[in-house]
Amino acid sequence: MEADIDALEERVATPKTVLMCRPEHFTVSYKINPWMEPTNPTDTSVALRQWQTLYDTYQRLGFHVELIDPIAGLPDMVYAANGGFVLDGIAYGARFHYAERGPEGPAYSNWFAERGLRVVEPVSVNEGEGDFLKVGDTIFAGTGFRSDAASHAELARIYDREIVTLRLVNPSFYHLDTAFAVLDDAGGPASVAYLPRAFDDASRAILEHRFPDAVLATDQDAAILGLNSFSDGRNVVIAGKAETFARDLELRGYVPHGVDLSELLLGGGGVKCCTLELRW
Repeated sequence: MEADIDALEERVATPKTVLMCRPEHFTVSYKINPWMEPTNPTDTSVALRQWQTLYDTYQRLGFHVELIDPIAGLPDMVYAANGGFVLDGIAYGARFHYAERGPEGPAYSNWFAERGLRVVEPVSVNEGEGDFLKVGDTIFAGTGFRSDAASHAELARIYDREIVTLRLVNPSFYHLDTAFAVLDDAGGPASVAYLPRAFDDASRAILEHRFPDAVLATDQDAAILGLNSFSDGRNVVIAGKAETFARDLELRGYVPHGVDLSELLLGGGGVKCCTLELRW
């Protein structure tokens, strides 16, 4: 019944500003997550075409898209969400778990500083908006595989917001944004979607309490990173093959826009991974 009621509501799109990075150097040359297999071939030209479709979709939806220059030798720099967390004109820099991605942190922090943001250099390991997602006035913060729980205390000091820790337990969903999607960042009991089995019991209890009307993802859609999506409160850009998720969104009054990022999925990323929201 709740979904029917929600569907009657007129969803309102909120203008978005995002940061992206062209995958000019994309390849899979190392393995730091279960999706990556260096022996499988990748095609940079395909990755570029698919990324361009995502960029064009954002432009069509009226988003303002900023770009950071890609750096040779950093094939995962396309996954801009991991480059930091930006809110209230403050950028909390990233400090990556794996050495292979380490240089991305300073590259993104330099970009933030050049645009006039106050950059706070991290003490604890964290992978930016991959693990930090804002819903209402609360920041939900993932841990378990990449971002250290100590980074959540840093977040609280920097932004003076409520921080809710969620522990991930399935290695295929190693960042929060692979298993938890913000559909309406104004918040509310139906404002997110998530995959229950990606979280430990305590975290599932938190999600059930705070979001009793959430969209629960299917295993099939989660397996193609269907939850790794980006929403403006009305339009939700998702993996094109996440068909059940698309239908569930439509039932809630959202407008899904499917894109194919199958080449970038070989590196363990999807729509949201390629998208860092800039809340200047």
